[in-house]
Amino acid sequence: MAINLNKFAEDFKFLDPKDPGTWPAIPKLVALIAILSGILVGAYFLDWSAQIEEIENGVKQETKLKEDYLDKKKQSINLDLHKQQLREIDQSFGALLKQLPNRAQMDALLVDINQAGLGRGLQFELFKPAGGESAKEFYAELPIQVRVVGNYHDMGAFASDLGQLSRIVTLNDVSIAASKEGGQLQMDATARTFRYLDDEEVAAQRKSAKAAKAPKK
Repeated sequence: MAINLNKFAEDFKFLDPKDPGTWPAIPKLVALIAILSGILVGAYFLDWSAQIEEIENGVKQETKLKEDYLDKKKQSINLDLHKQQLREIDQSFGALLKQLPNRAQMDALLVDINQAGLGRGLQFELFKPAGGESAKEFYAELPIQVRVVGNYHDMGAFASDLGQLSRIVTLNDVSIAASKEGGQLQMDATARTFRYLDDEEVAAQRKSAKAAKAPKK
């Protein structure tokens, strides 16, 4: 079916805007569609867009609440397991803490370190604390400067013996060079030992940390 474009144009050419009731059918239909489209566009920007955004935010919030609910449900289901794991962590922590000497046992530990070197035939040229103790949250660290002279095999055995002590001792900043004595090696290192703080020291440490965080007046 062919469309008569000339007639279509003629229908719009002589329209009386003051009397739309006399318009032909096609212009009336076009005008009605334009009015309805304008109403829909205006309603979207003036009202519907805000409602749509509110609905989308509600959907996002609902999704987040569902995720939070599932997470909390999983936590409640695994609560007994978490308690068991916490007990195991406390036991492991207690076992590690027992590897740290208290203040009264530190002198004996220093003697053990010295004897470990002498037992391997090493000669100590230096063995002294370096800078004093450094207190942490529940333990204190004591670095000791060590310089021994001997052969490479005995130095390795000495380091292995320190690792097998009942107390925690680590060797750090190790350097090995030829000794002034012929055929010997010289090892310089920092041996770090640790001890746990007693209740009074822990309280003092926490008090000091709290005072450091407090805002200055």
